[in-house]
Amino acid sequence: MSETAAYNAIGDTAAKIEDYTDRLSAELQAMRHRIYPPEARKQFTRTFSTLDLVKLLNVPESTLRAMTIDGKGPQPSRADNNRRIYQVGQLLELRQFLADRRPDDALRLWPRRKDGEKLQVVATANFKGGSSKTTTSIHLSHYLALQGYRVLCIDLDPQASMTSIFGLQPEFDVGENETVYAALRYDNERRALADVIRETYFPGIDLVPGNLELMDFEFDTPAYLAQRERDELGLFFERLKNAIASVENDYDFVVLDTPPSLGYATLAALYAATGLIVTVHPAMLDVASCNQFLIMISDLADTLAQFGARFDHDFLKFLMTRVNPNDGPQKYMSGVMRRLFEDDVLVYEAIESTAIAGAGVAKKSLYELESGEVGREALKRAIESADNVNGEILALLQNVWGRAP
Repeated sequence: MSETAAYNAIGDTAAKIEDYTDRLSAELQAMRHRIYPPEARKQFTRTFSTLDLVKLLNVPESTLRAMTIDGKGPQPSRADNNRRIYQVGQLLELRQFLADRRPDDALRLWPRRKDGEKLQVVATANFKGGSSKTTTSIHLSHYLALQGYRVLCIDLDPQASMTSIFGLQPEFDVGENETVYAALRYDNERRALADVIRETYFPGIDLVPGNLELMDFEFDTPAYLAQRERDELGLFFERLKNAIASVENDYDFVVLDTPPSLGYATLAALYAATGLIVTVHPAMLDVASCNQFLIMISDLADTLAQFGARFDHDFLKFLMTRVNPNDGPQKYMSGVMRRLFEDDVLVYEAIESTAIAGAGVAKKSLYELESGEVGREALKRAIESADNVNGEILALLQNVWGRAP
């Protein structure tokens, strides 16, 4: 092939890819409009029954019934079967209402961070795609918000799966300089992190969205490292931590969804994190990939130590994900991880479930699904698994604060 022909072939491929991108983006936008009409914005549509609130609030049903009869607190509406139902915003109102009237139980009902309790930053990490980092991040953030905490989610992945689940289409809804890159960049276009934080449809959760712009941080950092001058945010690994510090009074937890790679953004997330969850699918190739990830972190930690960086986490835990309890090889690899890492492997595992797959198609978490959207039993088992995993992580976070679980 001549040089000209080769160039034309490359040009044809680039043009074809651009055409595919235009087509797929338009189709995704049309799908988004169909899913979230008429404003094309996602909303929290699930309602909560009295029994749901009994479980979430750990209060007797009789208490909720008496409040309704007396007209106290947020008042439920009635479903077609005449059962009382509550909106998600009313759940938080109930927490605060009950906490004000039950001083001895106030911290459990309204558990937000107190003076002297540090902001906790949880990063989910592993550079192998398909390890359920985003699924873990989303379910953890939704679980924490339902417990009454204030959560900031930061999407550090250029693929922006977390952003998509929150109802934003990255190439349409996230403009230039509207990702966390805006708060990390090295030039005079840098913005305060507070300026790129968005409220979400989920009460208690704010989001810093992501898109392909995040790749610019990977491209810009080498040039900055070659310079002698440093700005107030410091070196690349310090920038995210310092940016988060500017909004720490507004949140109890920050959840970082990292890219499936060990680039500058991931290293910045690891340095900013106070707690680290390494997601691992218990299969041979995935465990081997996890080992490579740990080797690279160890090597890079030694290198960064020369710049004064030190990875110092309150906890580092491995979470087994997409687990099939009836799969013999998975049981074996899970056993290997537990034998080698002992208590650093979370007790509970995130099971593989058709309910999770169904939620993913609908761009929802399990906590947003109505019982009729997927099979009842599948949803029940999946939520039980998610509650167990997230409850165990919350206990770790509470322990850092010195609170009894």
